[in-house]
Amino acid sequence: MSDRFEIRGCKKTMKAVVTKGNGGYEQLEYRDVPMPVIGEGEVLVRVLAAGVNNTEINTRLGWYSSSVSGATGELTDSDSAEAGEQGDGGWNEATPFPFIQGTDCCGRVVEVSPGCDVSLMNRRILIRPCIRKNGWDSLENIWMASDFDGAFAQYVKIPAEEVFPVDCDWSDAELGTIPCAYGTAENMIHRANVAKVEHILIAGASGGVGSAAVQLAKRRGAFVTAIAGSAKHDRVRQIGADRVLTRDEDIVAVLGEKSVDVVVDNVGGPGFEKMLQVLKTGGRFVSSGAIAGPLVNLDMRTFYLKDLTLIGCTAWDRPVFPDLVSYIEKGEIKPLLAKTFPLKDIVKAQQEFSEKKHVGKFVLIPD
Repeated sequence: MSDRFEIRGCKKTMKAVVTKGNGGYEQLEYRDVPMPVIGEGEVLVRVLAAGVNNTEINTRLGWYSSSVSGATGELTDSDSAEAGEQGDGGWNEATPFPFIQGTDCCGRVVEVSPGCDVSLMNRRILIRPCIRKNGWDSLENIWMASDFDGAFAQYVKIPAEEVFPVDCDWSDAELGTIPCAYGTAENMIHRANVAKVEHILIAGASGGVGSAAVQLAKRRGAFVTAIAGSAKHDRVRQIGADRVLTRDEDIVAVLGEKSVDVVVDNVGGPGFEKMLQVLKTGGRFVSSGAIAGPLVNLDMRTFYLKDLTLIGCTAWDRPVFPDLVSYIEKGEIKPLLAKTFPLKDIVKAQQEFSEKKHVGKFVLIPD
């Protein structure tokens, strides 16, 4: 029996992790839910692997709320409750609880709606989770697993134009490490126009986005200085970093002022000021996160007297995801798979993820 016939004719429910609201792990429930029903222009994807990201945890906790000012690891139950009460715990918009999270998806297309490309059927694919809802001329965007149901399930539906077939020898779990972390990193490297022989400083280089940024900057021929915990230095060097600093080192003292062309910083917090100090005149600072704290001190004189460019990145640019797929197929980047877990063990996976002892990505495998 084909997947297509089984889904249309027999299968009415699937297993999924439903996030019920802002709060702790008690908000994650593994249960039966109705199968997605595709509409015009959509495809149905059987999920083969789904990566674990900061963004799912932060959304559940309500960290994106304007009421939160601390680091991602410092949220309390009262913080989550306040975010839920304000209704802005997602991206300063209401999060669609209850819903299915899961921003990363490696899967296989099992059904296409009329008018879609039928050659997608049975192809192994990656889903681009960041959607430019008003077209490529607008930066307005929505995200799978933040604004609508995602991949922490056996099946997910998605517009056909967000599906990208991938031909490679990577495992499903290895492909499941790619979409959010590598897409976010590639978008930052692309927006900052990182060039050959430039000196790039990457904070949080052992995490999913940071380790991807190391590879993607090296692919462009840059000299990479990475910041990571001392226990992870060898692994960060293995993926291409030319120099690795510890988190407590004074980067101004070690690197010198005006020594860096581009800073890639998803850490934020108290280290922000020194990041600007090490930038050269005309340097670029690019970020898509702030795990050490969203509120920073900015001396406007440093900003304007050095002609710096500050680049915020959430909406992905059009070339980013197709380029990533081409890098995979050409063998130009490597997956960093730290560990896999059954989907039903999502709480265990997120608990271990939050310990930050790993390098690379955790991936959930549906039953």
